[in-house]
Amino acid sequence: MSETKYTKWVACWGNATSITDRTAAVYAKDITLRYPIRICFSGCKLRFRFSNLTGTEPIEITNSFVSPAGATSQQSKEPVAITFSGSQAVQIQPGQEIESDEIAYNVTAGETINVSMYFAGYTQMNAGTLITGPLSSGKYTYGNYATADELPAELTRNTNWFYFLNTVDVLTEESNHALVCFGDSITAQSWPDYLAQQAWDAGIRNVSVIRRAVSGTRILREYNCITYAAYGLKGATRFPIELNVAGATTLIIQHGINDIIHPVGVEVNKFRPWSDMPTTADLIKGVQEIYLPHARKLKLKIYSGTLLPIYGWRTYDEGRDVIRNAFNEWLRTSDQFDGCVDFDVAVRDVADTKKFAEGFDSGDHLHPSEKAYQAMAAAALQILQ
Repeated sequence: MSETKYTKWVACWGNATSITDRTAAVYAKDITLRYPIRICFSGCKLRFRFSNLTGTEPIEITNSFVSPAGATSQQSKEPVAITFSGSQAVQIQPGQEIESDEIAYNVTAGETINVSMYFAGYTQMNAGTLITGPLSSGKYTYGNYATADELPAELTRNTNWFYFLNTVDVLTEESNHALVCFGDSITAQSWPDYLAQQAWDAGIRNVSVIRRAVSGTRILREYNCITYAAYGLKGATRFPIELNVAGATTLIIQHGINDIIHPVGVEVNKFRPWSDMPTTADLIKGVQEIYLPHARKLKLKIYSGTLLPIYGWRTYDEGRDVIRNAFNEWLRTSDQFDGCVDFDVAVRDVADTKKFAEGFDSGDHLHPSEKAYQAMAAAALQILQ
């Protein structure tokens, strides 16, 4: 493959890194993680970012490899080592992210590669993100199987926790670029994957969809307790880190519903005081002061994403919905964005707009169904056409 046409690094896959759910089992040992990554651009080199952003002690990757997940790859089936200043082993300090060497590796748009990591010693599993969707799944295996063609079924389980692997970049053509989807659990679930599939099916082959989303996160605040640690970092902490995306040109922000639905009062939950409840003005100010200046500094086109219906959610009341609707109206009409992806309109009931449309509610009255996530993707697809 000629390298002359490949001159630009662009992220082709990415997730946020946050705090994993705190359970009694915090460490792993002698374990292999394998994540299949769909490659949306052809190119001749790869590089990988690994993150221990939310760890509290160093972690060491014993070795890691990239290999084709199918038989159609132009690359030989032999795994290729991912190196760091020439070494396979790397230690990542707490709060840090590290980028690999550039790896010569031919990829073709549409293929899938496997990224496999082996951890020989005790490893604190604090840095990771839970994501779902048709393109988002991984596996873990007990033992060292990072170079194995197939993982042993009797030692392997599926997982939707993506630990340590943060971003995959490809050296590709100048015309390719990345769209960043920033948000909470709504975005950590399926619509970004459906958007990637719908864009591909529509013949839009020059854009990647990079998901930077963490369930439970808020714009304005974060929790300082192990019960809700997995709800992640506040917007001011997350945003500058997660917007580190090679080749990014466009951003969709769909964030803020957790600020509205979380507070219940200390008499109900000691960690969720009423003082955390924002006004609409607070949410607008948060977006204006935290998100917009940094995104403009990066010269990104910025699209707002409206908040979805919450009628029937366990903390629903009319006052919260007043805030949501007023915030949505600002997201739709503000000239501080380059446009709006109206997710609310895409999934709400026409006759009763405070609720999800029939078949669009997952059942908890907060998260959409898979059918609704496809509708959200279709709404976002319009900005790519």
